[in-house]
Amino acid sequence: MKEEVLDELDKKLVRLLIEDGRMSVGTIAKSLEITPPTVRARIETLVRSGVMRVAGLLNAFKTRGLTTALVGIRLEKHEELDSKTEMIAGLSQVHWAAIVTGRYDIFAEVILTDGMLGLYRFLSEELPKLGGISSSESFMVMKSKNKWILLPEGAQTSRKWT
Repeated sequence: MKEEVLDELDKKLVRLLIEDGRMSVGTIAKSLEITPPTVRARIETLVRSGVMRVAGLLNAFKTRGLTTALVGIRLEKHEELDSKTEMIAGLSQVHWAAIVTGRYDIFAEVILTDGMLGLYRFLSEELPKLGGISSSESFMVMKSKNKWILLPEGAQTSRKWT
């Protein structure tokens, strides 16, 4: 995957959208002293290149029915780091997965709509299906600050959190 270099205008545009993701193209254009078509083109380029995503985010701790867990995962073979990370990130309950240093190979943030039972299913059914995992350890998140999430696919389709 190619890393994109953001110029100063892109950085300013992203900062404005971080402050208010619903800011209108016209307001952004005025603030940056450029034309609305330039704003639209820049946003489209950032999204198409995979650098930015415009989405509605939730505070999981202010939304009933959502539970967050971090799962540390050890692999049997380090040669499979990239492929296993992709597979884990593709699971419907996973918000993100990352290759890390330390005693685990991968950490995944899991968003669950059925609490401990959902975590049990994830650890005992979903994760083992991927194969090549030697062990895992889970950490239920009790409280967090400044944590906004994009709901994973599995949580989006569940009626338990609404």
